[in-house]
Amino acid sequence: MSIVFSRIDDRLIHGQVVTTWVNMHHVEQIIVLNDKVAGDKTQKSILTMAAPQGINVRAFPVEKFGEIIKRNPITRRTMLLFTTSEDVLRAVEAGVPVEALNVGGMRFQEGRERLTKAVAVTPAERAAFESLLAKGVDVTIQMVPNDEKTNLKEVLS
Repeated sequence: MSIVFSRIDDRLIHGQVVTTWVNMHHVEQIIVLNDKVAGDKTQKSILTMAAPQGINVRAFPVEKFGEIIKRNPITRRTMLLFTTSEDVLRAVEAGVPVEALNVGGMRFQEGRERLTKAVAVTPAERAAFESLLAKGVDVTIQMVPNDEKTNLKEVLS
């Protein structure tokens, strides 16, 4: 399995993602796991244009991707990109191997609890993070590689 990096970022593909994380992990393809994005041709096209040249971008519904990787192992160095912890939990439960998860931006809005400057969660997203931690997923918050990592366990308590 060649999943080299998994990240939550509600902005999906943008400058920080494509320039720092892709280069750091020598990513060859980005797979976005989000039901809404997977069904939106315009958004998929925008994501493809936002990625660096030579990086393959695909988007799949969460559970469908779990079925796909059981039959078709990933051979390229792949980054999984999610918008919420709920999607990550659904992916893990569908058999997608996520051992470590980097949390970038989950913006604050009304109804969300601020955990850090860049991460705010709904009660359902908090519960999903707690489930991921209980399943042994190593979850850290880090916007860019130069930032210090914060262990999610420390900010959830």
